Amino acid sequence: MYVDESGDVGLNNSPTSYFILSAIVLHELRWKNTLSGLVDFRRMLRDTKGLKLREEIHANEFINKPGDLKRIKRNDRLDILKKCIDWINSQQHLNVYSVVINKAGRTDDIFELAWNTLVMRFENTIRNNNFSGPQNPDDRGMILSDNTEGEKLRKLIRKMRHFNTIPNIQQFYAGGYRNIKLEYIIEDPIFRDSQHSFIHQMNDVIAYCVRQKYEPNNYMKKKGGHNFYKRLNNVTTRAVSRSNDLGIVEI
Repeated sequence: MYVDESGDVGLNNSPTSYFILSAIVLHELRWKNTLSGLVDFRRMLRDTKGLKLREEIHANEFINKPGDLKRIKRNDRLDILKKCIDWINSQQHLNVYSVVINKAGRTDDIFELAWNTLVMRFENTIRNNNFSGPQNPDDRGMILSDNTEGEKLRKLIRKMRHFNTIPNIQQFYAGGYRNIKLEYIIEDPIFRDSQHSFIHQMNDVIAYCVRQKYEPNNYMKKKGGHNFYKRLNNVTTRAVSRSNDLGIVEI
């Protein structure tokens, strides 16, 4: 599971109303083919849009503060994001889902809430064999994330292996909590710099497009970019949420 975020976890004087974690999940048997296809896709962007392979797609800056990428017209930069979404949607073995937290009125730890929710959906979806793509009889999962608050995430995952209280679903239980420890996720999270990971850059695009669904900026709304996330209908993991069929867990 590759993970990226959009927004921040701050509750006071934060510029964002939502904190978002987005995941791309793929089976290790499809990793090499995915990377090869992604390199070909990036070469196509190089040849048609002038985006070099070594240049990072960081969606927020890509649209609003492009720096050296200003040489690429803004409409073309927007089209690159749309093409990224469409490439992801064409990969039937990929699985995409997100956790979206509305921070209004909350006082709890947004970081821990978001990550606990994301990781438990990863755990349970592996447990129930609900990810698309190849399946082994006894699959396990690993987490690859950017290094934002990496030590805090490492401690959280280690705690969840031993003590992880989850509220009971009211329709099945009479309140209370259960201790659901991680069983299907191995090792500590592996931290990557998205500059050196094409897959993480695609995940950054997803997280940005999720945010635009809830909190669009003027340019994205004007150009229809707030609807880009809906283009992922082939790869969204609907099993993670009971409230929608978008593969989004809303809290």
